[in-house]
Amino acid sequence: MEQTEATQTQAVTNAEPEFAALVGIDWADKKHYWSLSTPSGRPERGTLDNTPEAVELWMAELRLRFQGRPVAVALEQRKGALIVMLSKYDHLYLYPVHPRTVSKFREALYPSGAKDDTKDADLLQEILAKHRNHLRALAPDTKEMRILQAQVENRRKLVDERTALANKLKDTLKISFPQVLRWFSDVSTEVVCDLLTRWPTLEDLRRARPATVEKFFQQHRCREESIRQRLDDIKNAVAATGDAAIVTPSKHMIAAWIGQMGVLRQAIGEMEKEIGDLARQQEDWHIFDSFPGAGDVMAPRLMAAMGTSRERFESAASLQCFAGIAPVKEASGKSEWTHFRWACPKFLRQTFHEWAACSIPLCDWARAYYDQLKARGKSHHMAVRALAFKWMRILYRCWKHRETYREDVYLASLAKRSIPFQALAASVQMQ
Repeated sequence: MEQTEATQTQAVTNAEPEFAALVGIDWADKKHYWSLSTPSGRPERGTLDNTPEAVELWMAELRLRFQGRPVAVALEQRKGALIVMLSKYDHLYLYPVHPRTVSKFREALYPSGAKDDTKDADLLQEILAKHRNHLRALAPDTKEMRILQAQVENRRKLVDERTALANKLKDTLKISFPQVLRWFSDVSTEVVCDLLTRWPTLEDLRRARPATVEKFFQQHRCREESIRQRLDDIKNAVAATGDAAIVTPSKHMIAAWIGQMGVLRQAIGEMEKEIGDLARQQEDWHIFDSFPGAGDVMAPRLMAAMGTSRERFESAASLQCFAGIAPVKEASGKSEWTHFRWACPKFLRQTFHEWAACSIPLCDWARAYYDQLKARGKSHHMAVRALAFKWMRILYRCWKHRETYREDVYLASLAKRSIPFQALAASVQMQ
């Protein structure tokens, strides 16, 4: 089994404790099913309500029964209510199991397709007992890093929500006020939202005095040439429709989406300030801030992706595979093929992919590498992914040795291997 998708994991080693019991839990919204085994006892089964009180009582019973000795728990969950409730007990070692792993085990042991919650709990307990060397135990990072990891991911969720609302607003403007789309490339900005709040239709805008509209644009710091162009467009613009059955509902929907985007814009701004303050307090901030294209947004995301534990990834290759940047190679007989890696933490892969794209205009060798891959017929995303693959090796070494990125050192390393940065693409091993 490949490395799991948890963002805070630690490889199992020979130094793991001797567990008093192994537990598999098939979780559900209302009631969980568990299967427990001990080295000398018979398997036990039971159910557990999905409430903090029920979990607390069950944990107290296990702690008393096994005298506080370590207990290993396997479950098909990395985030959620049960993981949160169990993670506060220091005698538990939590092993998330990928749902696909359980599904394949079930398919192999029960070809008939039979399935129930009790059997799934037994399967999880069996995987934990016999295949624990393929699993990773959750190993929480520092409190500050876990806050940063949650905040950078939450920020991205809010940005995605804002993008979805902007797309809905665009669709409505196309039939009611399409000129706005010509004047502004991003309809989620404050100036667009304020404009549509004050003048939701072209007719409303045309009734306003030109001096009032000009002052509005000036207050929103628009360029003078763009203001003149828009004022001329307003004079000559033609309404897309005069049908009240389209205009009136559109005004209401525009108002609703603008209101939501205003809330999101404020929340994103506050979150970005908190992320920036928290990231700069971390010991490793100078490392991630030194990379081209990192900046105020990507540097905290890279820091959150790597965490603080230097033992988390044993090599750059393990990081590349875990993040989903490295491709998957398959072989059967004389055939061998390479394909995109689907099973990975999507936000983590997105982080490295977006950072690589941001580095292209700011780093000469990255630009040369990208351009040559494009010249060889690679698509934009394939070229960016290959660049991310190379950046991750550099990032891993700097992070591991607590060093900032220095481009002159990297280019000198290439020169020693007789690889000028203009010819970087010739050394690509990825397809």
